[in-house]
Amino acid sequence: MFPRANLEPAPKRKRWQRVRDFWARVTEGLEISELWGQFKSEAHASYGLYSQDVDWDSLQKEKNIRRYFLSAWALFQALLMKLSPARRVLLLVAVLLLLFQPDIRFGATDVTLGLGWVGAAILFVLLALELGDRVTMKRDLEIAREIQQWLVPDHPPLVSGMDIAFATRPQNTVAGDYYDAFLRPLPAADSANSPLFVAVADVAGKSVPAALLMATFQASLRALSATPASLDEIVVVLNRYARATSLEGRRFTTAFLAEINPQTREMKFVNAGHNDPILRRASGQIERLSTGGPPFGLPLFSENDIPYPSGHVQLEPGDLLFIFTDGLVEAVDETGQEYREARLLSLLRTAPPETAAETLKRVLSDVNRFVGFARQHDDITCLVLRPSA
Repeated sequence: MFPRANLEPAPKRKRWQRVRDFWARVTEGLEISELWGQFKSEAHASYGLYSQDVDWDSLQKEKNIRRYFLSAWALFQALLMKLSPARRVLLLVAVLLLLFQPDIRFGATDVTLGLGWVGAAILFVLLALELGDRVTMKRDLEIAREIQQWLVPDHPPLVSGMDIAFATRPQNTVAGDYYDAFLRPLPAADSANSPLFVAVADVAGKSVPAALLMATFQASLRALSATPASLDEIVVVLNRYARATSLEGRRFTTAFLAEINPQTREMKFVNAGHNDPILRRASGQIERLSTGGPPFGLPLFSENDIPYPSGHVQLEPGDLLFIFTDGLVEAVDETGQEYREARLLSLLRTAPPETAAETLKRVLSDVNRFVGFARQHDDITCLVLRPSA
């Protein structure tokens, strides 16, 4: 028996195909449940933005129905004041036209024209204007992100006996997190013993201001690392520079800096107020690397430099070093619950013998499952190092 022929007219099939293609472009292949979850996350974030400008304490004194009305009006005003004065007037006109939908009567005839569509048209124009601003800003941020990506390595250095992987996820287009791993330049006669320098840092704040300070931190660290200065000397100078650019401590920087001898696998490190990296030994024992001092850039009550004692550990084959920023353990799900260090420690304790890249993927996948559709609220950066024989 021959297969049943498709009797649907070809023009109709083409129209449906065009509709499906358009829908695929609009949704980027996401399912309805994924789209709804994304919308809820974005709506929650927008509500948080506008609600910051509302005096909720005074509204709590009102009675129920009046309180709901005044709350809606306060949120509308918060949204309104985010616009330019001209766009505020247009939005008010559009809302009034949509609410009351006045009619215009033409002369003595019975012909009338409703003006509700004018309000809808004004809203569409406002949407187009705001979208144009957003696209322009997004383009500028993309350029800034491209420049920022030049400042951090796109692949780890090839160091014998060291398996390294790293990843970063900005909360916005640009980030205040910084990571690096490179061999310090030494004179040609001693180049075979170049130490491996590892850095992970987090500038307080987010987006463009933090990204700008991150760039200056990167430039300072790279310049100092090209000199014969020791790790202790580098830390002191970095803190001195950070104090001069931290806006009286409002833009401080936490950092974990380490220098590793690839031949002996001895690591010297300084923790400047950063989340304590996790060193899981081959035996399963967990060590936290906390030796150091406060974040860079905090104001001082004297002219003397803050002492930053350094720590020393001996890395062995089978060990796992995991360095991260606070955006990882403070990632929240849709209910506001944090990922927390306990979950990360449990995951690393049970990590099988695998590459650094596989460990990094395992952790980030677990974070993704935990947060679901919740919007990321801070930059996330991780660096994994596994010594090998």
